[in-house]
Amino acid sequence: MGRRLREFVLSGCSEAREVRFVSDARSARFVGRAALAAAARTWARELDARAVPAGARVLIDVDDPLAFAVVHLAVMAAGRCSAPVDPSAPPAEATRVRDALRPALVVTDRADRAGILVAPGTGLPEEPSDGPGGGWGNGPEPGPGSVVLLTSGSTGEPKAVELGEAQLLHVAGAVARHHRLTASDRGYNALPLFHINAQVVALLATLVAGGELVLDRRFHRTGFWPLLVEQDVTWINAVPSILTILSRDAGTDDHSPVVPPGLRFFRSASAPLPLVVRELITARTGVPVVESYGMTEAASQITATPLDGPVRPGSVGRPVDVELQVVDADGDPCPPDVAGRVLIRGAGVISGYAGGRAADRFDADGWLDTSDLGRLDADGFLYLVGRADDVVNRGGELVYPREVEEVLLGDGDVVEAVVLGRSDDVLGEVPVALVRTAAADTAALVERLEARCAERLARFKRPAEIRVIDAFPLGPTGKVRRTVLRDQLAGV
Repeated sequence: MGRRLREFVLSGCSEAREVRFVSDARSARFVGRAALAAAARTWARELDARAVPAGARVLIDVDDPLAFAVVHLAVMAAGRCSAPVDPSAPPAEATRVRDALRPALVVTDRADRAGILVAPGTGLPEEPSDGPGGGWGNGPEPGPGSVVLLTSGSTGEPKAVELGEAQLLHVAGAVARHHRLTASDRGYNALPLFHINAQVVALLATLVAGGELVLDRRFHRTGFWPLLVEQDVTWINAVPSILTILSRDAGTDDHSPVVPPGLRFFRSASAPLPLVVRELITARTGVPVVESYGMTEAASQITATPLDGPVRPGSVGRPVDVELQVVDADGDPCPPDVAGRVLIRGAGVISGYAGGRAADRFDADGWLDTSDLGRLDADGFLYLVGRADDVVNRGGELVYPREVEEVLLGDGDVVEAVVLGRSDDVLGEVPVALVRTAAADTAALVERLEARCAERLARFKRPAEIRVIDAFPLGPTGKVRRTVLRDQLAGV
């Protein structure tokens, strides 16, 4: 059996000096590893005193990133289930999530919310319980902790995913090894901590590697590069929307980057990264981009591109400590470069959803159908072509949205592009392209995009309509909510 989460959390107790674990990007606040260990012991006693059973869910509604990091890790180290939620959610949404998760306890950092209040930064209870609590001092060692999350629901209704600490640590260790993280690394994360990416790729991988993580409540374009230099950042955990902004700003007078000398790589996750963005940001900063593919059900990372070595345009890399195959409609493995459904299994992959939902996505051999479509080349690199629900069936011809989107994004005036299917009386369905642009002459842009598609795409793949819109509906991690766009196209 590998190391327990509790061991990593308590490792700071043996340090002769305070070693930083998480720091606030906008202030001098930080939490050291010894402070994390002490807080974890306090929370173990607090949960025992409040009679929170082993494995019970503790809902974490905490906005301060340092406090969140402490409570989240301490709850799991104490053998309970951390249930992080979006602290910016409106009351109705927050109530719905609480009803769905049914926690034994709620922890928050705002006085207007019901639950145990925690102090800013430290994550410690403001008024610890006076009841008896053995914690780790007098009681037995706690069992494994876990996290429960609701999937984003970008293509359907959210489902509850519960991941045990062994699964989380397996993937965190794989991330740390692939990214070559060490105690000398100082990562930057502005992604929401209630999502699996930041929890595993940022928090846990940093904990496992012994490094430090700079936490920002949200990404700010203004002053971003000076902040990185000031914080001596060595890697950045980002999403395509952030990298798109940086790639287009990097060449302007106001936002010309002064790249930290130790910056090793940008990491992209949560949504497809347009090839043009990857090329622009690398050309303008000299820093490579590690593109990854993952999902909540796999505790985040599934594949990642190499830190060094030749770039394979369009690929999201090779599997990292997980099994992956691409199969056809009969379930047989597809030959190289033939698209099919992406299946995964491994130590970091769930074997079922909470409550037994969507059981048909798992087969008898433990393979999970990701609902993503892709192809593997002869060297095992994965190329995603879309999701099964997103493929447009145009009179029997299949149109993969990502291929069309990459063509549209090749125009320098296109900031974002999404291709969806719209019902058609004759063909059943036709592709429609929605684009966002900063160009003033949108009519000229549409005309130019139509010409690009005619030059680069087969006739059946060309959008029946190219429409300019002001903004896309996004989830918290920057992923486009395609279900909302489909409803808008259908006039719902």
